Amino acid sequence: MTDSRLYNKYGSFVRRGGVDFCVYAPNANYVSVIGDFNAYDKDTNPMKRDDEGNWSVTVKNAVEGQTYKYFIASKDGREFLKADPYARYSEVKPNSASVIFKSRYEFNDKAWIKQRNKGKKEDNPISIYEVHLISWHRDEHGGYLSYKEIAKRLCKYIKKMNFTHIELLPITEHPFDGSWGYQTTGYFAPTSRFGSPDEFKEFVDIFHKAGIGIILDWVPSHFATDGHGLTAFDGTALYEHPDPKRGYHPQWKSNIFDYGNPYVKSFLISSALWWLREYHIDGIRVDAVASMLYLDYAREEGEWEKNIYGDNLNIEAITFLKDLNREADKFSDDVLMIAEESTAFLGVTDKSEGLGFDFKWNMGWMHDTLRYFKLDPINRQYHHHELTFMFWYSFEENYILPLSHDEVVHMKGSLINKMSGLYDWKFANLRAMYSFMYAFVGKKLLFMGDEIGQFNEWHYEGELDWSVLDFPAHAGLSNLVGELNKVYKNEKALWHDKRENFTWCNKDDYQNNAIVFERIYDNERVVVVCNFSGKRLEDYYAPVSTEGKYKLIFNSDAKKFNGEDSSRKRVFKSERFTISHKEDMIRVDLNPLSVKYFKLDI
Repeated sequence: MTDSRLYNKYGSFVRRGGVDFCVYAPNANYVSVIGDFNAYDKDTNPMKRDDEGNWSVTVKNAVEGQTYKYFIASKDGREFLKADPYARYSEVKPNSASVIFKSRYEFNDKAWIKQRNKGKKEDNPISIYEVHLISWHRDEHGGYLSYKEIAKRLCKYIKKMNFTHIELLPITEHPFDGSWGYQTTGYFAPTSRFGSPDEFKEFVDIFHKAGIGIILDWVPSHFATDGHGLTAFDGTALYEHPDPKRGYHPQWKSNIFDYGNPYVKSFLISSALWWLREYHIDGIRVDAVASMLYLDYAREEGEWEKNIYGDNLNIEAITFLKDLNREADKFSDDVLMIAEESTAFLGVTDKSEGLGFDFKWNMGWMHDTLRYFKLDPINRQYHHHELTFMFWYSFEENYILPLSHDEVVHMKGSLINKMSGLYDWKFANLRAMYSFMYAFVGKKLLFMGDEIGQFNEWHYEGELDWSVLDFPAHAGLSNLVGELNKVYKNEKALWHDKRENFTWCNKDDYQNNAIVFERIYDNERVVVVCNFSGKRLEDYYAPVSTEGKYKLIFNSDAKKFNGEDSSRKRVFKSERFTISHKEDMIRVDLNPLSVKYFKLDI
């Protein structure tokens, strides 16, 4: 049976009579708690073992703010020091001790919690700004900002840019900045790099009071091998799978959890629910789901073994993911559970027979779209099907369209540098790609820096190249993203993503590298006309499904975005003309590499 509240049992707890400590180490021979309160002496405060393998002790002279670790002697005679797996707070790296902590913060976000994601989650506008707190902004000396300093700056920025949510690269405690947080050691502690757990709660509160949701990257797929962490915790493979073919990740040089172990499963689910309950987090993005689903992920022949049914699925991990999502839904039906899943695994967002997530990252859309926009426009006519094919699988799951951190690191180059052409065309291409993204089926996600078009590849050791906003092309791109978010939130037709909310008007004009489609909600219609060629299309016949007047509500090539379109015509009346089985059309002028949205006047 899964226990989603193990944090109430394990860890350190400040009481009137001192501090209670409890840790699970069933295979240890001896355990004591050491810390500031006993000069880190292993013999002063030995812990008592119960029949289930729990070790506990009350230290009367221990007080809040002191550091501690567990001294563990294994049955084979080894000795080592471990941080508390349930620590609420940790020392600032490179130090690694746990810190005795008791929260005193009271949230002021009842109004936000009451209204967030009302109705079906998929029927809400979700536009996410993915952010790495270390490198978004630094202080004047190049150091970390505090949670409060980041919150004030970032919240103001998100309001200006009109995103609905931020997604934090993992802020669970981790020893190495270069892991970006994905090599975790503390599954219950927000990193102390920016302040205390209560200061992180204030961070969350600031965003909630501004009407902005917070999604947390969370990593149950693997964990750091640092000596003070979970690895061989009690001298045995307590958290990791004991078989290296299933317990060690060769690609990431980290350990893999034993998902079939009831305690480990409860540990992980308790961690996820801890962030939802204790910190009022609005959603969890589960990292590297594909690596959990397949026993042969990142392994060569002979490095993995088939399951009992003779295939490559990790049955225990699949059961864990289903139970995780079931527990999250049981806790609250308004939190978002998101899978970063890069394969064609069926039913990721199926609540009845599938994994039970709310959303899945659409990696196929991302790969196809970036590949298309890397092409010189003269060659795009031969790849038109790659642009339209994505429609056919866009309703198989509830999708998020991700342009994430993974696309702008490891020598992949920034998004602006992926675009075809020289300087001006790169920006026109990127404006067009974003405009297509915001009109297509799926929620939206942009990684920080993508919205300003920085040319340098993102690196965790610095901050974003904010100075580029002094240049018109970059400032125009930033204005475009802010406007896209605004239009997206205002137009229900753009964020209702069922099959009936989308129809092709013309998907076959490969000679002009053009597509036309409609987004529909009730009787509201937004027609999206895209010219991805390098030529101007004058008097272009754009088919529409409904007779009437169409108002231009967005133009990616507008002057305010540093574009070239100075046309003042705003209203276009449809004409009778049969194109692509549509009996009405509007005639529009389209600059090279541009996208326009037209709304039916009703």
